Amino acid sequence: MIVVTGASGKLGHLVVKELLKTTPASEIVGTVRDLGKASDLAGFGIELRQADYSKPETLTAAFAGAEKVLLISSSEVGRRVAQHTAVAQACAATGVKLLAYTSLLRASTSSLLLATEHIATEDAIRASGVPFVMLRNGWYTENHTEALGPALEHGAILGAAGDGRFASATRADYAGAAAAVLTGAGHESKVYELAGDEAYTLTDLAAVVSRVSGKTVVYRNLPGEEYEKALVGFGLPAEVAGILTDSEAGAAKGELDSTSQDLHALLGRATTSLEEAVRVAVAT
Repeated sequence: MIVVTGASGKLGHLVVKELLKTTPASEIVGTVRDLGKASDLAGFGIELRQADYSKPETLTAAFAGAEKVLLISSSEVGRRVAQHTAVAQACAATGVKLLAYTSLLRASTSSLLLATEHIATEDAIRASGVPFVMLRNGWYTENHTEALGPALEHGAILGAAGDGRFASATRADYAGAAAAVLTGAGHESKVYELAGDEAYTLTDLAAVVSRVSGKTVVYRNLPGEEYEKALVGFGLPAEVAGILTDSEAGAAKGELDSTSQDLHALLGRATTSLEEAVRVAVAT
């Protein structure tokens, strides 16, 4: 049996859909914090169980009978290490044979603020004694394409990454890789650096958006402090704005670029192109 945590989230939902292509619904469990908000998952025919990373007492029952568990990283920055450690310990207590974790690209050497909790989680998973596989996801293309509304309206994409390159991939790509690991064999103790096949700058992104939409969009590079203030002005929480600004600075130094072919290999196909992702975003 395969358990997908955070199954009602955007990534978790896609992982479940990928698993269903090759795995009977009866062999898939999706855990969610609130069962009342998972009616769409119930339609897939999978079993749903309640699990709250912050309530360890819910985790042992959630993982009972599981052979493999996908731990999708919590969104609660600052609380994730304790939450993820509780999951690893519950997996150990229930005899899980493989724990896959959605970490961060080159987490062990990354200078990004985002890396801190991810590498601490990786350490906790290793300490738990549960066989593991680290899925070090790179930047999500949706981090750019889901924010195209204002760019199309004002003719500019704002950022602070300079000429830094993003080897991003879509959620669907990362979901496909997770499903491949969960349904495959020989992944124990592997660390996969997952990134898109073709890296791009934000200037490249603006050119693609212009071509696809038919509207002229340029990239406007801002100093870090100015970019962070702009994000807060758009309504983002200060903490999130700070992390995104730090990530832009990291991108400028090459932190989000990669030539790894791990994602391509797990998918058995090319990763989704930037143009295709932009076309989907503009159409919706």
